[in-house]
Amino acid sequence: MSKILFIDRDGTLIEEPADFQIDSFEKLRFVRGVIPALLKLRDAGFEFVIVSNQDGLGTEKYPQGSFDGPHRLMLQVFESQGIAFREELIDRSFPEENLPTRKPGIGMALHYLRDRSIDLDRSAMVGDRETDLQFARNLGIRGFQLRTPQFGGEWDWAGIAHELADAPRTAKVRRKTKETDIAVDIDLDRAAEPEVDTGLPFFDHMLEQIGKHGGFALSIRADGDLHIDEHHTVEDTALALGQALKEALGDKRGIGRYGFVLPMDETLAQVALDFSGRPYLVFDGEFGRERVGDLPTELVPHFFRSLCDAAGANINIQVRGDNDHHKVEASFKGLARALRMAVRREGSELPSTKGAL
Repeated sequence: MSKILFIDRDGTLIEEPADFQIDSFEKLRFVRGVIPALLKLRDAGFEFVIVSNQDGLGTEKYPQGSFDGPHRLMLQVFESQGIAFREELIDRSFPEENLPTRKPGIGMALHYLRDRSIDLDRSAMVGDRETDLQFARNLGIRGFQLRTPQFGGEWDWAGIAHELADAPRTAKVRRKTKETDIAVDIDLDRAAEPEVDTGLPFFDHMLEQIGKHGGFALSIRADGDLHIDEHHTVEDTALALGQALKEALGDKRGIGRYGFVLPMDETLAQVALDFSGRPYLVFDGEFGRERVGDLPTELVPHFFRSLCDAAGANINIQVRGDNDHHKVEASFKGLARALRMAVRREGSELPSTKGAL
């Protein structure tokens, strides 16, 4: 079945000038990132349809000749880069006419609703205005509002291509109790600098290792009862992170499942991980200090145990060395590298003879 990406023109494919009419070659500017994004989406099997309101096109207020030249050049540039459009749906009416063919109306796109070869569940609309999102809702497809100075929006073209082409494994978890308020946001298929704030700087540093060396986007915000002690913040952060990993992995099809031996100066950490669905922790290591930074060392194995329980993972950690800072950090980095191996996609098969994980 065909996947269609409906795309607004002005402000989405090409930049929209102050007078809202691209009626000369000098006004033609492409939106940043649009060409590489469309190439990625083309390779992911999407076809493209332009859906555009052009107020009074063909009238004295907007002569057809003023539109045609820049429009043809735009299409030629896209074609030269390997991007073609299946169809152009251009409404020429004025807003006050309130015609069903004008976005957010779907009068021009009704044939896509009747075409059984179109997969509307995997199709989408990209635009820069609320009318584009309403068009998507009227058509029953997903809508993305491109971020612009004029109308706001939350997306850029790279993010849209990632969301639609990569089918990223993401999760947002909010864990709120009388003791803590934790928010975790992960994307296992996108690398990004980790963003962590728990109120415990050394713990933040350890959690950053998980995102950085795990190779995935990780954001953690924690507001805990640190005036009592660190226990609830560390424990609940582990539980929320474990839940996020479990949700993002879904049915676990195609993952590596297992995953790491990591040296850090005099320290050696061996971390074995299995997303088996059966939580179990073995932590073999000792600390001579009560704290490293603001993190009590007794909470290090407790963090890993809570993570195991929430993620449904079996984790075995052995750490040896003389420096407790190195031992804690090597354990977190080893976990991160094990996660990197275990969550990596290697196909579509379920890595289990049981038929379920």
